[in-house]
Amino acid sequence: MKITDVKVIRANRSVFCRIDTDEGISGIGESGAWGFLESSAAAILVMRDYLIGQDPLDIEHHWQYMYRYSHFRGAAVMGAMSAIDIALWDIAGKHYHVPVYKLLGGKCRDKVRVYNHTPGRTEEELLENAIKGVNQGFTALGHLNPFLDEPRTEPFKDGNAEMLYKAERRIAKVREAVGENVDLCVELHRRLEPGLAIQLSSRLEPYNIMFLEDPIRPDNFDAMAEVAHKCRIPIATGERINTVHEFEMLLERGACSYVRVSLGVCGGFTGAKKIAAVAEAHHVSLVPHNPLSPVMTNAVLHFAASTENIAICEYPNPYAASTADHLTDSGVKLRQCDMVDHIPEMKNGYIAVPEEEGLGINLIPDVEEKFPFRPHQIMTRLNFDGSICDQ
Repeated sequence: MKITDVKVIRANRSVFCRIDTDEGISGIGESGAWGFLESSAAAILVMRDYLIGQDPLDIEHHWQYMYRYSHFRGAAVMGAMSAIDIALWDIAGKHYHVPVYKLLGGKCRDKVRVYNHTPGRTEEELLENAIKGVNQGFTALGHLNPFLDEPRTEPFKDGNAEMLYKAERRIAKVREAVGENVDLCVELHRRLEPGLAIQLSSRLEPYNIMFLEDPIRPDNFDAMAEVAHKCRIPIATGERINTVHEFEMLLERGACSYVRVSLGVCGGFTGAKKIAAVAEAHHVSLVPHNPLSPVMTNAVLHFAASTENIAICEYPNPYAASTADHLTDSGVKLRQCDMVDHIPEMKNGYIAVPEEEGLGINLIPDVEEKFPFRPHQIMTRLNFDGSICDQ
């Protein structure tokens, strides 16, 4: 079997890679390079020249070739590699007539626990959506932003004391509203400096938080380690780093309790399995990052099925136009679930592992026409004084 073509498909807020073969088997994968999807699409087309004519089943060799051929990489390049890798595993599953998880080592679990996104532009909306999530059957609520999902066009005005008091009050209200049987996954969006992050963690201890995600900007592993060592709430991070070597340095410092590996920028299944092994050696569990389409959700389900040290998985709303639209209520009425031939059912906080061949999901034939590509705008929030506010 040989690769005959590599195509880029741009649809909605996603960039997909489709790989065709001379045996009529095609595979699909998705890039997770988020704000730079067009750059990732260009990188896929650069790698196309190498892939055409190759055996698609030599996945590890292709991964090493694409990873090491250039002196430079980064999120856009790793996003391209990830989309290609996922598509190659999809082809392999279809070739051998098995689900991808069978090729990754078989099942460690029959179903995957997931948490939702709980948006809130106001305190009232946050509480309303938290209760809604529980009523939908989720046993864990994610993207709980104690600073709210306010518009990025609105300057942030709170001082440190006001910000901390409000954050504590909002999480306290959510805990009271949902009871003691629901895990709370708090998303801090890199908003704080280390001292403030440690201070906030102390204030949130009474509410039994599952983890604090990205309390500070994740660029400095030593700073993240300082936060992790001084916080009694577990720290989750990793969605913005790309390689097994970076994750090893993060873990060696004891900088997190949960690794937020992103299949869309870490090198797909091949990269994620390497990272999972390093995390396992450090007694650390994974919480896969996934703000993407149902294609990536199916990929994450296969990865979680075949990887023992998975704590829980992020589950973006398939009935929203995209994660960005879901969190900001853009008014776009498209639904991601309509981009694919079907989606798995979430029941009582779990999703059954897909049993179809390959990824077990396909894009609809005319997805680019029905879902015109909408790249993410370059826009960041500012503080009241005009400086940058991470959100």
